[in-house]
Amino acid sequence: MNYGVYDPFKIDFDSLDELADRISQVLQCPVTIEDANHRLLAYSTHDERTDQARISTIIGRRVPEKVINQLWKEGTIPALLSTKEPIRVKNMAEIGLGHRVAISIWKQEEVLGFIWAIEIDRSLTDQDLALLKKAAQSAKNKLLQLRTRKNRKEERSQEFFWKLLTGHLHIHEEIMNHFQSLQITPASTYGLLVFQFQQNITNKEEQNISYSLKTNQRLKIMLSTIDCNQLILLISADSIQNPFEELSEFAQLFIHKMKERYRITGITPVFSSIYNDYSTITKAYNETLEVLSIKHQFPDETKNIYTYQKLGIYQFFHILLEKRKHEQYENYSLRMLREYDEKHNSNLIETLDIFLSKDTNINDAAKELNVHANTLNYRLKRIAEIGGVDFKDPNQKMTLYIDLKLQKYQRM
Repeated sequence: MNYGVYDPFKIDFDSLDELADRISQVLQCPVTIEDANHRLLAYSTHDERTDQARISTIIGRRVPEKVINQLWKEGTIPALLSTKEPIRVKNMAEIGLGHRVAISIWKQEEVLGFIWAIEIDRSLTDQDLALLKKAAQSAKNKLLQLRTRKNRKEERSQEFFWKLLTGHLHIHEEIMNHFQSLQITPASTYGLLVFQFQQNITNKEEQNISYSLKTNQRLKIMLSTIDCNQLILLISADSIQNPFEELSEFAQLFIHKMKERYRITGITPVFSSIYNDYSTITKAYNETLEVLSIKHQFPDETKNIYTYQKLGIYQFFHILLEKRKHEQYENYSLRMLREYDEKHNSNLIETLDIFLSKDTNINDAAKELNVHANTLNYRLKRIAEIGGVDFKDPNQKMTLYIDLKLQKYQRM
């Protein structure tokens, strides 16, 4: 038989399932076809020969996340994303993956999906691999049709999401009708998770982000969109015992994968409170923007704060600042210390700020200031004398802390 001419897949298949069965028949092995995000599209039937990874994929309708992660670590998926040739995948017993051959389905320079052929009784020959390349060509048009339908739905989903974020949809019945038309089941409780990148997200980065989100099996993402340098996600909080902890772990895992797989760094995650009313999504969105703004203004003080719930006194800065302006209030102690600093070229204001920010811990504050503890104690005595500060008075310490931060907030 001349494999250079013969193409057993050059016929019009009614479905990808028919194509998967045909590939299985020609290559005499079990076959699965996935989209670019490893969701199962079709698999060959009438074949009991398989392995645990394939069984889990068929049951869950997508490749298990542990399998995807291992294939990244072993270099299989990076290879599939860079070549149009078949790739041999070695046995990985720890994740239930047997020997198989994989090939990407390409449209020009874009990967649309993958075909996996499991080598159960024999290894595929060079002729078999040539046939597998023809099968990938045959699958391309079917996957393009699926992608077109998927893109239309994603555009409708993003339009709906932006209407929620901007408050253009606020009637409960209307919101539920939109969810239903998009075939999305709304969670009874939800939160917004926002990732801020250092620069505007490129088209290529958007594809990588989409892949990472759609292969995630940790949290349910109902809606997502990208706005310049921000990735915005609507997350279901149903069946999550500790939502803030789960959101934090998911965020750190996402950031790790973006760095490890795509060399993207400097991503800042923040998330809103947990809500049950979808008409308040605008409020949740504003919370995330407020956290990002505060983190930008106070990076050191808020480096471990990612949620609006933990902003503490920072939640009220805009209100307090307006009150201070209206009353033309000035903190006497800070004025006296500032005048002393200007006259003697000292840094008592900075020392006080760091001392209060470190919860009046002498050792931590001295380390931050890079001075000896005795030196810090001397400065604190001078602060007490010059500014009339009583460090045993918690009310005065709190007022000084707030006014120091408000001054910094006002300057930015």
